[in-house]
Amino acid sequence: MKASLFITCFNDTLFPETGQATVRLLERLGVEVDFPREQTCCGQMHFNSGYADETVPLVRRFVSVFADSEVVVAPSASCVGMVRDYYTDVAERSGDEALKEEVRAIQPRVLELSEFLVDRLGVEDVGAYFPHQVTYHPTCHSLRILHVGDRPLRLLRAVAGIDLVELPEAEECCGFGGTFAVKNADTSMAMLTDKVRAVLDTGAQVCTAGDNSCLMHIGGALSRQRAGVRAMHMAEILASTDEVRP
Repeated sequence: MKASLFITCFNDTLFPETGQATVRLLERLGVEVDFPREQTCCGQMHFNSGYADETVPLVRRFVSVFADSEVVVAPSASCVGMVRDYYTDVAERSGDEALKEEVRAIQPRVLELSEFLVDRLGVEDVGAYFPHQVTYHPTCHSLRILHVGDRPLRLLRAVAGIDLVELPEAEECCGFGGTFAVKNADTSMAMLTDKVRAVLDTGAQVCTAGDNSCLMHIGGALSRQRAGVRAMHMAEILASTDEVRP
C-alpha cells in the first residue's frame, strides 16, 4: 500500500521527530510512504480563530497537493479532524462547486495514524518494544471529532515491554485548545493543572497522545515542575525497536 504523509505544520516546525518516527513505523509495516513537499498548513488555526475566508486558499492547496494520494496519513487527530469535519463548511462558504466536490472526494482518504494502522492495515501489534511505564491522554479531537475509540490503546497494549497505566479522568481536556490557551490563559492553566496532577498520580515515566499540540501543553508543565515525566507522541513509541529485547 502507498500512503502520503501529511506531517502538519505544527509537527514539521516543532516536532519533526514525530514525522520521522511515523515514516519508520509505516515503512517497517511495508507501506510505501511519499511526502508531497508542497504541503502546508491545513488551516485549522485560521478557521478556529474566526478567519474562515482566509482558510479557503489553504483548503484549495490541501486538496490539490493530495489529490492523487491513495490515502493520506497524519500523526495528528487535530489536523485530520479539521479536514474531515470542517473542510465541508469552508468549501460551502467558498461557493465553489468544484472545491466542494474535491473536498468530498478527499475526506474519506485522510486518516489519523491509529485509524490507518488498525482499520486500513489491520494490525495492532506493530512490532514495537518500549520497556517503560506509560499513560495515554486521549485528546479532544481524537475523542470527540474523529471518535478513534480504543484504537490507540489497542496499539499501545500490544507494545512489548510496555507498562500501560490508566490515566484518571482521561477524557478531561488538557486546556490547550490551540489559541484558547492564549486567549483564555487562566482557564487553560486551571485545566492543565488538573491534567498534570492526573498524569503524576499514575506514576508513569511517559505521557503519550496522538497530538503533539496537547503534549506540548502537558509536557511544558511537567518540565517546569521538573517532574521527571516525558511527553512523547504515540508514533515514537510505536516506532521504537532500538532496545534489545530480553
